[in-house]
Amino acid sequence: MDFRQMETCVSIASGSFGRAANRLHITQPAISLRISGLEEELGVKLLDRLNGSIQLTATGLELLACAEGVLERAHLQP
Repeated sequence: MDFRQMETCVSIASGSFGRAANRLHITQPAISLRISGLEEELGVKLLDRLNGSIQLTATGLELLACAEGVLERAHLQP
């Protein structure tokens, strides 16, 4: 996992691919690719996609807390 993936995880916690994309100045498909790649890399599901909305899974919430801590210590919080 790299800093870009951590930033994406933190940004997606807003509950919207669009808001995350705007926040990181990238496209929604790029957000989707980063999340899918991260899920594949870690071998876990991080998001539940339901009726056009998203929600972090329990594992996604754990990862979010870790990513926020790392980014904060690295002074890279988006």
